[in-house]
Amino acid sequence: MISTQRIARVAGYGMTQAADAYVYRPTCVEEINKIFDEARTAGRKVTLRGAGRSYGDGNIGSETLLIDITRMNRILSWDASTGIIDCQSGVTIENLWRFCLEDGYWPPVVTGTMYPTLGGALGMNVHGKNNYCQGTMGEHVIDMDVLFPNGELKTLTKDDDLFYAVISSAGLLGVITRVKLQMHHVASGNVDVWAEAAQNWDEQFALFEKYEHNSDYMVSWVDCFAKGAKAGRGQFHGAWYKDREDLASRVAEKQDLPALILGFFPKSLVWKVLKLVCNRPGMRFLNAAKQFASSTIGNNKMHDQSLVAFSFLLDYVPDWRKAYEPGGFIQYQTFIPKEHAKAVFAEQVRLQQEYKLESFLGVLKRHRPDKFLFSHAVDGYSMALDFKVTAKNRVRLWELAHKMNDLTLKHSGRFYFAKDSTLRPEDAAEYLGEGLPKFRKLKSKLDPEGLLVSDLGRRLKLS
Repeated sequence: MISTQRIARVAGYGMTQAADAYVYRPTCVEEINKIFDEARTAGRKVTLRGAGRSYGDGNIGSETLLIDITRMNRILSWDASTGIIDCQSGVTIENLWRFCLEDGYWPPVVTGTMYPTLGGALGMNVHGKNNYCQGTMGEHVIDMDVLFPNGELKTLTKDDDLFYAVISSAGLLGVITRVKLQMHHVASGNVDVWAEAAQNWDEQFALFEKYEHNSDYMVSWVDCFAKGAKAGRGQFHGAWYKDREDLASRVAEKQDLPALILGFFPKSLVWKVLKLVCNRPGMRFLNAAKQFASSTIGNNKMHDQSLVAFSFLLDYVPDWRKAYEPGGFIQYQTFIPKEHAKAVFAEQVRLQQEYKLESFLGVLKRHRPDKFLFSHAVDGYSMALDFKVTAKNRVRLWELAHKMNDLTLKHSGRFYFAKDSTLRPEDAAEYLGEGLPKFRKLKSKLDPEGLLVSDLGRRLKLS
């Protein structure tokens, strides 16, 4: 019998989708095997969950046995001469940089938050602001151990086709239990960051083209309320690693984000201020104010910034998601080939304005393609959009998202399961193409009982 004491409500990071599940927190491979056995006995399915940073329903499973891997967080070995780290899959991005930075190493790819686990990050094959030059997290894995529901424990390398299927499979093929990762050498814990305002879509894309061949990171903010000649305006940031050795800046404590804003206002209270303006008028004003600051005092300037402050914007304000309560929010991200990106993103923003559902935050990034089975990457660009969800706008918001899905597919675009909440089964089937039948064939071999599921997998009919 499964203990009812294990029942807990788990939600996606966007707080719009949740489910009751039986939560297990194993510490070793043997315990995971026992959970699979218990699921068979009880006639239940199993869902994998890392730190719960996927925005939608990729890490939740209604009435399943949910494996939370966060207790499998041991670093097994570290070689400071090569930058190779071997660890359990519950180790987080934060654990990595805190452990390795003093020796001069930084994770090769990081997300906008430092809290995802390696297992979760590889399940979704996360990317960062350096995707155009460093690719996804999966490209830096040397080898990994994967436990499959059929009981096989395999060590996979880049020489194995299965390596490229497990990474990106959204936790639906097997449990990544151990990862050997190549870290990136850095001389300093700081980066040089260049800020430059863009007044329209043409200027946005020109800045990416200008810096993509010599920068280490690129990202740009977009004001989704701007119209006409100002449509697409925002601020571009490029960043470069420093060459000079600077041990003092690599001490982990020097990287910690400050607890105060302007030296006196507690950041723990900022979400309460944000909640007051978390609406169309408030966010229209904030975007306009940011554009003014970006075009004046913050324009055409190079500044010094810590790797943590530059990389983890989502961790800068504690509990910022509470500003979106009670309905939560969705993050919508599409990846468009470079020849169509400007036109598609401009049309996406126009549609938002037509629906009066403008994204409160727009973020542009540059990407390159990769070999992974459920890849979201293209030789092009992505735009990530944050939409507040309310009881009144939910139906219209999903309708808007479906129109943007159609536009994306029309131009050979792709999607990202870590951020998806709105895809339909036919959308997933079209963009995955031949990858979907290949996945199903592997699924029938490695998980013949269909034990591994998620609400995302069910919604999109992946299995």
